[in-house]
Amino acid sequence: MIDVRSDTVTRPGPAMLEAMQSAEVGDDVLGEDPTVNALQSEAATLFGKEAALFCPSGTMTNQIAIKLHTQPGDEVLCDQLSHVYLYEGGGIAFHSGASVRLLAGDRGRFTASQVRANVNSASDAHYPRTRLVTIENTVNKGGGACWSLDEVRRIRGACDELGLALHLDGARLFNALVARGESPRDYGALFDTISICLSKGLGAPVGSLLLGSREHIARAHRLRKVFGGGMRQAGFLAAAGRYALAHNVARLATDHARAAAVGSAVARLPFVAEVLPVETNIVIFRLGEASEEQALLAHLRSHGVLAATMGRRLVRFVMHLDLAEDDVGALIGAVSSFH
Repeated sequence: MIDVRSDTVTRPGPAMLEAMQSAEVGDDVLGEDPTVNALQSEAATLFGKEAALFCPSGTMTNQIAIKLHTQPGDEVLCDQLSHVYLYEGGGIAFHSGASVRLLAGDRGRFTASQVRANVNSASDAHYPRTRLVTIENTVNKGGGACWSLDEVRRIRGACDELGLALHLDGARLFNALVARGESPRDYGALFDTISICLSKGLGAPVGSLLLGSREHIARAHRLRKVFGGGMRQAGFLAAAGRYALAHNVARLATDHARAAAVGSAVARLPFVAEVLPVETNIVIFRLGEASEEQALLAHLRSHGVLAATMGRRLVRFVMHLDLAEDDVGALIGAVSSFH
């Protein structure tokens, strides 16, 4: 099967497996796993942050960050398409007891003006106190949309003026960096905390990193334990992450080019009403009124393709490193044969 449901479906290749098998390990809960420590140090340096923490998932790193920056009864600002709100099991309420104010951005990207307009007065006890702004880059449900770095800088300025923390859900941040030709340090300078995922486009089997100040990461280490995220000989997994950062970033451009080709082909199909702009490795398209997404997914499966829905009449294809050029052609052929 050609699996384009997500870039999380990748499997380690021979070189990554060799790196995992040869990893030097220790007890990471005790801070004694040298490979985990190396991964954390390398990632922090890459983004110009003081420290990093290796966790099992991006949901955990995001939720730890939100708890770091808020107290129960506080409010978090995020876009209505945000992963932290839609796809993390209600974790903001469950873990942090915080309210959420949703902003209506452009494919998941809001503005500094929207932030300023939605901050509650700290002196009015009727309202939750606004404490944190979260950004997702790229925006999954926005079709892999990339943020403007200039707008992020304006949001950082608004946060500084208003006394708000700023967190980045960077699950696919490296896609944005490659697509826009930007530097990790550009983002490291703007956010209090950053979550980066190693198991999506970078191809590692497990793991995300939370980046921040030494103080934030020391507190995050305790929260990871409370969340049940302490891992022992985690260096076998961290070795895959180190390999991914060293070898699998630049090749994201291949995924982007393939997504652009697929998006262009899909846009010409008569049963497709709209294709969201393709900026990175995600293609999301809306079917016309006469078609149903489940019928298309069944058709694709019968032609050897696994895809995902993002809602009524919405279908998503995600390019990743386990796809071959022939797979892309077969995917286009399969979707084109739907009637």
